[in-house]
Amino acid sequence: MINVLIVDDDFMVAKVHAGFIQRTPGFAVVGVAHTGAQAMAETARLQPDLVLLDIHLPDINGLDLMTKLREAAPELDVLVISAAREVETVRRALRGGIVHYLIKPFSQTDLQERLEHYRSAYQGLDLAKDVAEQSDVNRVFGLESAERTEQHLPKGCSPETLKRVVDVLNSTEADLSAAEVADLLGTSRVSARRYLEYLHDESRVEVRLKYGAGRPERRYALKPV
Repeated sequence: MINVLIVDDDFMVAKVHAGFIQRTPGFAVVGVAHTGAQAMAETARLQPDLVLLDIHLPDINGLDLMTKLREAAPELDVLVISAAREVETVRRALRGGIVHYLIKPFSQTDLQERLEHYRSAYQGLDLAKDVAEQSDVNRVFGLESAERTEQHLPKGCSPETLKRVVDVLNSTEADLSAAEVADLLGTSRVSARRYLEYLHDESRVEVRLKYGAGRPERRYALKPV
């Protein structure tokens, strides 16, 4: 289990993020802090594996806090979650060795994708072997998964459109037909069906049959995380 400390000055936002994390398998929220001083105390006490760190805190800049947190927990990893969009802020965060920078507002899927990548790449690199191969390093930087997706996608399909299909399915609690997905995306039904069937083959969606006059309609829904 990967233990997470949430650092955000907004109580409600922190609560929402905690809900996102608790619904991600393999992660547990062990604490929440709303100021830099609280974050320091909780980091020293809890020794979390990962901190979700906001930059705009009432008593300190989050990037200045990051260095102090690592003094309290040397093995700590940091994922920045912030509304700050300034290029220099992002660059400074990257130089500080963060695992990702997620700009607010974001969806549950956005955060879960980063968490799952962190779990499989960063955590797996420590345990897999004594010497890293190039493929291990590629996985950490997100290259291997992108290459694999492009190689396995049906001819004529793109990772960008695949993500849009997933976002559409994630945006509704109801199942959708290929025609409904096509209308929402502005693509053809045949194209939408190709992506949906690919996701089904990859065990990422489930298919439900709706019976009526004629052939049963195939309806698609993302599998629960």
